[in-house]
Amino acid sequence: MEINKILNYIKDTLENMPSSWLNLTTHRLDIYDESLAKTQFLNQFESLFNDNNSDELALNELPTAYDYIRLGHPLSCVLEWAIAKLHGLNPENVISFSSQTVPILAILRKNLLENKNTQILYSRELPDCFDAEVLKHVYGYHFELKQIEKVTDVSSFKGSTIFISQQDDISNFDLSSNIDFYINLYHVKGQAGSQLGSVLLVNGKENENYIPEIQHVRRRETIAMTPANCLVALKSLVYDAFISTQKSNVEANKTQVLDSIKDITNTTGKPLVGSSGLSIQYAIMMGLIHDAIEKHKGKAIKFIVPPNCYGGTNDQARRVAASIDFVEVVDLPVDGDNDMVQSINTVLDKIAKEDAIPYIIAEIPTNPRVEVPDLIQLKAVLSKERKTATGKLAIDPVFILDQTFCPNFHFLGEGDILSTMRAISYASGSKFPSGGLCTSGYVVGNKKTDALMEKIETHLLLCDNEATNLQYDILAKQLPSMNQRIIDAYKNTREFVNFIEETLPTAKINFVSEDLAKQGFTPSVFSLDLPTKGNTAEEKEAHKRDLNLKLIKLMITKIPNESKFCVSYGQLKGCYWTIPATSTQGTTKEGDKDYIVRVALSPNMNLELHKKVFLDFVGKI
Repeated sequence: MEINKILNYIKDTLENMPSSWLNLTTHRLDIYDESLAKTQFLNQFESLFNDNNSDELALNELPTAYDYIRLGHPLSCVLEWAIAKLHGLNPENVISFSSQTVPILAILRKNLLENKNTQILYSRELPDCFDAEVLKHVYGYHFELKQIEKVTDVSSFKGSTIFISQQDDISNFDLSSNIDFYINLYHVKGQAGSQLGSVLLVNGKENENYIPEIQHVRRRETIAMTPANCLVALKSLVYDAFISTQKSNVEANKTQVLDSIKDITNTTGKPLVGSSGLSIQYAIMMGLIHDAIEKHKGKAIKFIVPPNCYGGTNDQARRVAASIDFVEVVDLPVDGDNDMVQSINTVLDKIAKEDAIPYIIAEIPTNPRVEVPDLIQLKAVLSKERKTATGKLAIDPVFILDQTFCPNFHFLGEGDILSTMRAISYASGSKFPSGGLCTSGYVVGNKKTDALMEKIETHLLLCDNEATNLQYDILAKQLPSMNQRIIDAYKNTREFVNFIEETLPTAKINFVSEDLAKQGFTPSVFSLDLPTKGNTAEEKEAHKRDLNLKLIKLMITKIPNESKFCVSYGQLKGCYWTIPATSTQGTTKEGDKDYIVRVALSPNMNLELHKKVFLDFVGKI
């Protein structure tokens, strides 16, 4: 009876769910408590279930489950809740992934740090992309592999036991006390190579301490099962049917996407497309480490990262360093009083003396201060030959450029500013490439990095983090219009910035100059440091933070159809507001956070109405 009630309620939920559950990549921050991610949504969802209330209005009023679908979303939470309820488990113990290998890697990572043994058991076969040798040699993971006939064959083991199963039934978990972690892999019936992802079930109270670590891997190195795939999985569950989905013209879409990326970036090598920007960045990091192990065995690897850059970049780099002994993160001050070029020169000189391997990750323009370094000086510093302490030629750096803010600027093509040294560039596809319709990201390299790109592809595929079929479909539709959308959004942003400078001249605005725009740097995001007052530094800071929230609340209240309190950029329409310190810089050290307002404009919005509401705000302060 209870099972039928669960299945019928989910069926009704799927029929009445808000369209945003399927179509949005970012969700509202004004109804989101990060410390209660997933649980707050599910607690209220469970209340609706108990009341048998699946009305669209009630579902639409549920709090934000995660601020960004890469981390999780309403449909992933509902899927995890449903599987947990059917097995009498806590929903926290069920975690869905778009990748079929990363849930395995998440457990291996924690056990590596705790020096704990792992055995991986499987009934049919391992995921196609699982490469045991690379996982041991590059990632440093330790594990035993063993094929078994059935779950009852599993005996006790001193350490963690992972059981991998390939399923058509989305909720089929054959629970056994000797298994710590179940991972079910889901393929789409009748479509070779197509898959929904995987679901990991944490078994037993003694393993619940793994849950935050596993969630953090999903947050930083991959993505949750996508909304579209969760919907397929849930329909399969409630209608008791084999998994099936619409076929897509994935090869044609993929060809079009790769051609568009090469055209946009002025590069000729093969681009790589991942399930998210951080999926791509993880492949970059692990690919470069792999290359360094093979070519410079025994040498230290230094990832040089701005301490206040996007929190995901910062956090992921430090997580990689924490799990590999010979990898270290070196801070690179780039904003405000710090000059990126001078900082890079100082850091590279020091690393050269140590005879270490330098990999630089930097944003141009920077986020959130929207600054662009002197590119001629940057080229000179990156090209400069350096010597080790013993007088030998030092290893040249690889410049890893995050150009999400300006993906249309040509850095790497023949004759472009960074074409003569080892450099690669990546962008978050949830921004301009897709217009905010999916999370997929991409990376390209110049001709000096062909071998590195091969290694990066190895790790993108090993982690099963390539873009999904639907993501390729979305990018194929959106990329051709990207450059024009960038131009139109920049025009709106420049006009709004000029208006704020006139109406609130005491505010400090971080945006590109007219000269930089003429050079091709035309972002559509700016940051706003509001004027404040108070007798002490603490009072001034508190007043400014209060003003930040008042401005955002006014905008989203007065213009609810366009202005949103969200982490986004490059969207197709509307205007997005956030405070980096409490959103994009979530895991950045407190002293490096930016408590300012970041505003992202689109090519399609009512700019005059936004000016009017901003003028109302100025009148109240």
